[in-house]
Amino acid sequence: MTALPSFIAAGEALTDLLTEGGDRWSSHTGGSTWNVARAMARLGVPSAFAGAVSSDIFGEALREANNAAGLDARFMQQVARAPLLAVVHSRTPPQYFFIGDDSADLHFDASLLPRGWQDRVACVHFGGISLAREPLAGKLIALARELKGRGVAISYDPNFRAIMDQRYDATLRCMAALADVIKVSDEDLLGLFRSEDADAAFARLRAMNPDATYLYTLGAAGARLIRGDSEWRASPPPIDVVDTVGAGDASMAGLLYSLMERPFAGGAEHLRCAVAAGAAACAAAGAAPPSLTQVEGLLPLTFAA
Repeated sequence: MTALPSFIAAGEALTDLLTEGGDRWSSHTGGSTWNVARAMARLGVPSAFAGAVSSDIFGEALREANNAAGLDARFMQQVARAPLLAVVHSRTPPQYFFIGDDSADLHFDASLLPRGWQDRVACVHFGGISLAREPLAGKLIALARELKGRGVAISYDPNFRAIMDQRYDATLRCMAALADVIKVSDEDLLGLFRSEDADAAFARLRAMNPDATYLYTLGAAGARLIRGDSEWRASPPPIDVVDTVGAGDASMAGLLYSLMERPFAGGAEHLRCAVAAGAAACAAAGAAPPSLTQVEGLLPLTFAA
């Protein structure tokens, strides 16, 4: 039997419907937590996405893409429910809404995952809109608490979306308190805390869990890694940016890869890997997870201190 994965991302995999102008639309597989799982697999970590998708053409496309990414197929569940769709009706500026009342993702059942997976996994990642959609959010929070009690590392990227209003505040506090590693962008902070001061919002987030390791991304300005009283900063390497879709998910994966595979490296090295992975994702169109070769090629050009 195939060995169980050491990394799992639990949450949503969805279909993005993007306007192409007029009455033309294109569909793309996506989802923040699923993208992190794909990125970890591309970096060579045995990985899986734990979540539910529909059994129609949209769900089949996700299943096929999941298998093509090398993710453990035993962790993706297909149920006879409607698909979760993200309808992007304007690209500049981005405007979107979600369609997913009683959709497949909400019917994820952790009890159906392979036996013994909790004893094998080293890190489980949570985030995205899955934590803003009940009853899935409650299931995932319960799972995170169980795993934390077992000593499994928890990573968390809230990945702010418009549906995360005041009702999300309790979830933010809960998941921040549980997480060992938290990734957040300056734009996320403004939305999550309904603030105009990202640094002040970040201070509020850190107060929820001073012991966590934080990856604070700043777009073209680079990123910060904060652990206790130590802080490192890095600027992205010079690249030709194609687009930034999936860059945050790739940087999260880059950090987790470094923490899992190079546990004795210093904070600057972990940050360099995160920033290089995010930059590598920007060099290709769409949410294309970078390979380890691509990331390592950018490391000499990524400076952190």
